[in-house]
Amino acid sequence: MKIALIVNTDKPKAVLCAKKISEIIVNNQAEIITLKKFSDCGITENVKNPLIFNDYNSMFSACDIAVTVGGDGTIIHTAKYASKYDKPMIGVNVGRLGFAAEVEPDNINDLVRIIKGDYTVNKRMLLDVTVSHADGTEDNYIAVNDATVARGSLSRIIDVSVSLDNSPISEYHADGILFSTPTGSTAYALSAGGPVISPEMECILLTPICPHSLISRSVVFDGGSVLNTTVKMRDNTPAVLSVDGEINVEISSSDVIKIKKSNEYLKLIKLYDRNFYQLLNEKLKERKAR
Repeated sequence: MKIALIVNTDKPKAVLCAKKISEIIVNNQAEIITLKKFSDCGITENVKNPLIFNDYNSMFSACDIAVTVGGDGTIIHTAKYASKYDKPMIGVNVGRLGFAAEVEPDNINDLVRIIKGDYTVNKRMLLDVTVSHADGTEDNYIAVNDATVARGSLSRIIDVSVSLDNSPISEYHADGILFSTPTGSTAYALSAGGPVISPEMECILLTPICPHSLISRSVVFDGGSVLNTTVKMRDNTPAVLSVDGEINVEISSSDVIKIKKSNEYLKLIKLYDRNFYQLLNEKLKERKAR
């Protein structure tokens, strides 16, 4: 078995944890695959002949399973490659809350169960985000958590129009609008007042951000819905589309943003039989304590 190891090198604790994980993996007759930038940080210094690649695509093409060491941000970044190559992955939480991570640093020896095949796989829905421009070109993105359309650097509201399956349904005057997967319902959408949705469901959550209305609420659409969005800044300056907080692109009033369920899925490895809502309460208590 070839296991790809991805680590947030900005966190010294994550690098130290990844070094221990690499030793656990090779001591149990599996192979380590990683990127050169991670290997250069010392995570494979005690591993004989690790497979080193220069880019994510090559690494995920060659691996069987991926292990991330960091926080939810590390999982989100890695998930786009894991879903593209249909490879299951698991996260070790060395961040703050780690809603999507399965393993805590004290339990990394449990990763041996992956090598033995003692695990289940949880499929998570993703979003296809397409920006169609007036010249006929398109830009395509995958969202694990959410896609946000919001004002740019100016502190002014934007006008957002939303249609469902090409039929206009709503207009919002707000700081922005947020489209989330069920996985993303515990991220930005939760802070914006949206509901918590079981990550195993397939639906699209729309949440207005600071709407200038007393009756604007979150709306849940079924997974087969296709939502089109246009935006207009009142002074004609561009708005910004943000995908998972990683990709930020300017949006003009002539652009159309299409949101729909992706054909790809994120496959998260589960080692423990834990109730999602019980885990959520525990994580939120940790947030409050901090």
